[in-house]
Amino acid sequence: MTVRDQDLKKKSFIHKIFTMKDRDVIGSSDFLEAQSDPVLDSQSISGRGAQMPVGQDVQSFRVFVATWNVGGKSPHSGLNLDDFLQVNNPSDIYVLGFQEIVPLNAGNVLVLEDNEPAAKWLALINQSLNKSTNGSSRLTASLGGSLFFSKPSLKKVSKSFRTESKRKLKSCNCTYELERKHSKDFCFRCQQPNINEDDLSSEPDEEGSNGFDISEISVSSTTSQMKYSLVASKQMVGIFVTLWARKECVQYVSHLRISCISRGIMGCLGNKGCISVSFLFHQTSFCFVCSHLASGEKEGDELRRNMDVLEILKNTQFPKICRTAYSRVPDKILDHDQVIWLGDLNYRIALSYSETRKLLVDNDWDTLLDKDQLKIEREAGRVFKGWKEGKIYFAPTYKYFYNSDTYFGEMKTSKKKRRTPAWCDRILWHGNGIRQLSYIRGESRFSDHRPVCATFFVDVMVNEDGLKKEIPSSNMKVEIEELLPTRNR
Repeated sequence: MTVRDQDLKKKSFIHKIFTMKDRDVIGSSDFLEAQSDPVLDSQSISGRGAQMPVGQDVQSFRVFVATWNVGGKSPHSGLNLDDFLQVNNPSDIYVLGFQEIVPLNAGNVLVLEDNEPAAKWLALINQSLNKSTNGSSRLTASLGGSLFFSKPSLKKVSKSFRTESKRKLKSCNCTYELERKHSKDFCFRCQQPNINEDDLSSEPDEEGSNGFDISEISVSSTTSQMKYSLVASKQMVGIFVTLWARKECVQYVSHLRISCISRGIMGCLGNKGCISVSFLFHQTSFCFVCSHLASGEKEGDELRRNMDVLEILKNTQFPKICRTAYSRVPDKILDHDQVIWLGDLNYRIALSYSETRKLLVDNDWDTLLDKDQLKIEREAGRVFKGWKEGKIYFAPTYKYFYNSDTYFGEMKTSKKKRRTPAWCDRILWHGNGIRQLSYIRGESRFSDHRPVCATFFVDVMVNEDGLKKEIPSSNMKVEIEELLPTRNR
């Protein structure tokens, strides 16, 4: 074959490449191999052999979930959350749920919600997640040993811990009518925004509210130095939920919505109930439910807790605020791809105090767990049917004396004040693509509850362009010679 014939053949082949409508029509195995990007292949951790939507892949992310009933105590400056948040084994997403961040008295339940403790918890969480490289970040204490907050606005505090300056998390790209109708429930980064992101404005602050002095926090003060960004936070009386993500992950969070259900006094007050957070991460829908269910250890109280769960699942309705008809945005909790439920579920052990105490002394965990109300109710199909929970290898998390490893009942002779130890604080999940890595309790003595933490790997549907954004541009350059079949030498 002459040189001229070789040139004509090469031009003809190049023409076929750039005019074909379907790559699969080319039968050259050399060409197909040239399209396999080793960087993309290494990021795909599952889904091989399965039929995936065109242009999508599955990637795994690490999610840390924790629940902690803090007994109405406001945090102090010396409270270090590094161990609680397991900062030495960092995750991509942190979901933290608190109960009783304020005392559940009439003033907080009926009159005015105190958000000062919530602002302090955010500052402490930010301090641990965005610790400076020298590890010396601490909060400056004012007189009396408490954090300096001057009637903090939770909204202003939240702004300080967000890294996305242009995309405000409490802005909505929907039409004006929908935005006005659902101003308290929101999404951001709709699939087809009708306004420029640069024009988005943050939710207005409450008039007359005073923000706290951010200079009091010695962690990284500029967003460029922050590793984690606050995505969402919400308080309902004593329940408080906060969601954080790696700075580079925030751009893939969309359709963020929050729903609150009150199940307290008369079934309508917020001293009990839940906060649910719904969002899309890449193309997978997530829902996190933080709840504080009905208390009590009398026989039959577990049925009230069952009813709380059923009512939460029934009545939680996320608003359809996105103006686009996007079918992947669910409205109900169980419609999400992946759901994680955390909180003080308040299920007790169906034994007397003396029987429970004896089994605790003998470390007879199996017998104790067989009498766990949540386990009994789940196995009977009366609550959380189809949900999963990891194996419990830790001691009951409730109820302790403050700043002590002693259970409350050991020093109380009155049966009215005595509490039988129980696994009140739990984390469960529903859906596919969730793998639990750990399920432990923390050992902080700050509260009468011990915190409970779980770490998961979650499978997330990712568009190929979402993967390619993480690849250096030099790896994406393809020379024309790479598209040509190799010649036998």
